[in-house]
Amino acid sequence: MISQFFVLSQRGDNIVFRDYRGEVPKGSAEIFFRKVKFWEDGGLEEAPPVFNVDGVNYFHVKVVGLLFVATTRVNTSPSYVLELLQRIARVIKDYLGILNEDSLRKNFVLVYELLDEVIDFGYVQTTSTELLKSYVFNEPLVVDATRMPPLGPATLFAQGTKRMPGIAVTKSVVATEPGGRKREEIFVDIIEKISITFSSSGYILTSEIDGTIQMKSYLSGNPEIRLALNDDLAIGRGQGPVYGYRSSTGSGVVVLDDCNFHESVRLDSFEVDRTLSLVPPDGEFPVMNYRMTQEFKPPFRINALIEEAGAHKAEVILKVRAEFASSITANTIKVQMPLPKYTNRVSFELEPGASGQTTDFKEANKRLELSEDVNILYVQSLAFLRNYMVKYLQIAKKYGTHEPYRWVRYVTQANSYVARI
Repeated sequence: MISQFFVLSQRGDNIVFRDYRGEVPKGSAEIFFRKVKFWEDGGLEEAPPVFNVDGVNYFHVKVVGLLFVATTRVNTSPSYVLELLQRIARVIKDYLGILNEDSLRKNFVLVYELLDEVIDFGYVQTTSTELLKSYVFNEPLVVDATRMPPLGPATLFAQGTKRMPGIAVTKSVVATEPGGRKREEIFVDIIEKISITFSSSGYILTSEIDGTIQMKSYLSGNPEIRLALNDDLAIGRGQGPVYGYRSSTGSGVVVLDDCNFHESVRLDSFEVDRTLSLVPPDGEFPVMNYRMTQEFKPPFRINALIEEAGAHKAEVILKVRAEFASSITANTIKVQMPLPKYTNRVSFELEPGASGQTTDFKEANKRLELSEDVNILYVQSLAFLRNYMVKYLQIAKKYGTHEPYRWVRYVTQANSYVARI
């Protein structure tokens, strides 16, 4: 049970606010934002996702720069509320097509209608986009997709089997194409987040990949989908035919430590040929989540050398070396380095011929930042450097003279990429 739900911009502006029970003061949004912006409790730089102020529990997640917040006075499960906030954000995105401040303000009537159906008197009714279609009747006002920001600095690599159009993930599940037609297409994103820690001497201490296969379907008639994963795939580190699976190509096994599947996925033939069968529900949803700690080659090596250059001066030599071929480039790369609290001046020196690189000293939090803008081009996802994760995507239904559009995109992001000094 929650008392309030609201969405704040990065400036703290209240975009959406819904009070379900009247138990929490009306100024809770301002209290929350001040607490988050000037967080000083426990030595943390940022506020945790859950905290309490004057008997009110605040839960929040950040989605595309927006703060989705819920409040309650009762003792409820934090993981339950945080998952609810993520699902509300996903439902709103499914209906609006684009989730940002502009789209929320233009579609506030539709957003409030969704919230009233999702939650009633603080109790969750449903977060299913498919079920909500029967109760929500407002049409979304389309926001120009070209105004959306590019992939953020955390995105290292992105690549699609075909060039994905700009509207790939910005279409509403209820809006129709001009002329009343509906474009038959399905989108699949394989998103992998890297967590890696290097020692001061450059050795890898820990490495992990958290991956998810996201799907968004615009196919009429809810046809069955068959998604075939790569043959060189094993689940778990035990023994037996399921765990010891190896393809006839001899290229080696990719071992996933664990994984889980969406409730719509059928695993009848998964152990035989690594094929997932499902009837995709409306909206965006995770087909499969997985985690891997198998050793892999990191995309970058980071080396740092610190030398004393005087009584109150130090020189830092920072080198970031790409571990992939020169024909491959990455998206915007940002390197951050915390400095001693008594640092008051920093000067930078870049290598001769360096272009597109910027440097900055964030004096407020004593942090050095270096970034470089480069193009996107990457052959395949990092966790499967030798093989694609998805072999093929098959649609059971026949569509007459034309075939639906099928888009598959691979995205690799830095979750936690740390080098110790």
